Amino acid sequence: MNKERYIGIMSGTSLDGVDVVLCEIDADTCTVIDSLEYPMSLELKTDILNIIEGKSSLAQVGQLDHRLGILFTQAVGALLIRDNIDVSSITAIGLHGQTLWHQPEDGFTMQLGDPNIVAAKTGIAVVSDFRRKDVALGGQGAPFAPAFHEFIFDNINNSVSIVNIGGMANITILGEKLIGYDTGCGNVLLDMWIAKHENVSYDKDGAWARSGKVDYGLLDRMMDDDYFSLPYPKSTGREKFNEAWLQNLLSNQHSTFSPEDVQRTLLELTALSISNEVLKFNKDILMLCGGGARNVFLVERLSALMPNIQVGIANNADMLEAMTFAWLAYKRIHQEKVNLKDVTGASDNAVLGAIYA
Repeated sequence: MNKERYIGIMSGTSLDGVDVVLCEIDADTCTVIDSLEYPMSLELKTDILNIIEGKSSLAQVGQLDHRLGILFTQAVGALLIRDNIDVSSITAIGLHGQTLWHQPEDGFTMQLGDPNIVAAKTGIAVVSDFRRKDVALGGQGAPFAPAFHEFIFDNINNSVSIVNIGGMANITILGEKLIGYDTGCGNVLLDMWIAKHENVSYDKDGAWARSGKVDYGLLDRMMDDDYFSLPYPKSTGREKFNEAWLQNLLSNQHSTFSPEDVQRTLLELTALSISNEVLKFNKDILMLCGGGARNVFLVERLSALMPNIQVGIANNADMLEAMTFAWLAYKRIHQEKVNLKDVTGASDNAVLGAIYA
């Protein structure tokens, strides 16, 4: 079968920008041809967080849907114009959208970013709304990365586990039965805390966290959260792990914390909650992907917590989430079901996504 070209767009819970990839895809391969990181304005990020925190009207939700549609259109346009890509060569765009709320136990998940705008302004078909069919079938609607990991890493042996560290972190265990679920928070609390105290968007290489000390009492309280003891399938997001969650833990302890010690403890929370899950599956190698794979100190801590496991970084680590949605668009265009029911708990695998011509 001839390779087809798809664009994947991903804006994750970290709200650190929009990842856009151009991929060539066929039944056996997905190869990155081009990529771009497109910035998200501080104003838009702030407005998204305000809505997530419940400070909004229905009109503001509708306006945000429109503004995100424009943002995603601009991100695609920047890639097309920069590298003079022929629009007619693209079969479709896979658009995840910006998650505002994820509550599958009550039957819904919400992603904004009007795909009609992207389709109308780029002249390219858009595939979006991937998660709600899975939720309708009783699934978590997340994570989706394990299905793509199974496809893209089909040549690696079963001694490898894969962890994607975005705003949230998720694990993939390949084998006769595909296993995958969110281990808990990834970068989301780290990014929130350093933005609040240091006025930067992320802790480069984990340098600020490295300057602090772990408060083990605080860490124990964090790890006591019910989410970490839930059996899989399970998924989570900002509606769970957010500033209010952290502030509640800080205020319930009879002590004061330096900001850098909180940052160090949050990094240990991410490392410990990931390593606890990886160690359950007796694998020899951990392959990391997502933005958290660039956090040098976090990778060091993962290695220290799992001394008998070799920790490495996947090729195209930063692009795999956007690649996932390019591939999901390919699957939808070809009317192919996605192998997710064992990951999400859905009653069946399904063709996922809606096409906006």
